[in-house]
Amino acid sequence: MHGREQRVLLRHYLEQGLSKAEVAARLGISRRTVYYWVNSGQLERELDDEPLRYKPRPVVTRKVDAFRGIVETRLSEYPKLSAVRLFDEIKAAGYDGGYTQLKEFVRQVRPTPPVDPVVRFETAPGHQAQVDFAEFRLPWGKRYALVVVLGYSRLLWLQFFRRQTMAVLMRGLEEAFEFFGGVTSELLFDQLKAVIIDDERLDGGRLLENAEFLRFAAHWGFRIRACRPYRARTKGKVERPISYVRQSFFYGRSFLNDDDLNAQALSWMARTANVRLHRTILEAPQDRFERDERGLLEPLALQPYRSLVLEPARPAGRLRLPQALPSVERRSLAVYEQIAGGIA
Repeated sequence: MHGREQRVLLRHYLEQGLSKAEVAARLGISRRTVYYWVNSGQLERELDDEPLRYKPRPVVTRKVDAFRGIVETRLSEYPKLSAVRLFDEIKAAGYDGGYTQLKEFVRQVRPTPPVDPVVRFETAPGHQAQVDFAEFRLPWGKRYALVVVLGYSRLLWLQFFRRQTMAVLMRGLEEAFEFFGGVTSELLFDQLKAVIIDDERLDGGRLLENAEFLRFAAHWGFRIRACRPYRARTKGKVERPISYVRQSFFYGRSFLNDDDLNAQALSWMARTANVRLHRTILEAPQDRFERDERGLLEPLALQPYRSLVLEPARPAGRLRLPQALPSVERRSLAVYEQIAGGIA
């Protein structure tokens, strides 16, 4: 706002013959303001202390405004739903604007969480993968997501299982190895809990002592590492992807059954998780994996591991078939009357 003193100086400088550009520079105002004061007669009227007032800028209508209700409703139901998911949903509803508009609105409604101050400990390509289970609730019961993340490229593998048994863990790891096309030198278990074998709960550290899992590791050619002694440096490489799975994949999505759940998970990995711009490595995990890591993985075993003591894990979407019941010969009542008469 500009008051009496500046207008007095403006009139004085103009009477001295200074140009309007020079006057604006001396007063620290724009030339547009100088022209406005001169052309609108501000210098001719009685000078007073009333400040110059500007009208508020008109509100600019944005394309995203028509879809604010959808976004707010979805965020009220699923507060951690990602802006990428919301962008896909409102596009399906007819939105033809840009992603930036939506991202700015989501940031206003849901403030960005503080940056994690932990510095990640980076591992060499092909050296390490991190493994953990996560619990999810569905209308038909609990399911457990087994998540495997390559430490260097952050390439992610994910599938859901009915239980957290040792057989499930080994079967899931074999599927992950096939997905990656090889095996890392080390598998690091980030506080893996509730893995059950023979009714014994094993955490990541005690897997180092389990004879069955040691045989499995030797078969596939990797070393087992527990995360606990190195947690300050490794924390987050699998925990943060689990949170990402909840926000980007699981929240707000519908599933028909276990088969559909796992099929959608595989599609999401290929179309979103492994091709997005990763915020830590600043490139797509798939690109980094193909360029630097795939060729450094250890080769796959010639055949799957066969346990002599564990029952093979069943896929989450398949039910155990009931055992066959004994057949009973059916006879008419007349036959039974003849038998009874013979006995008598």
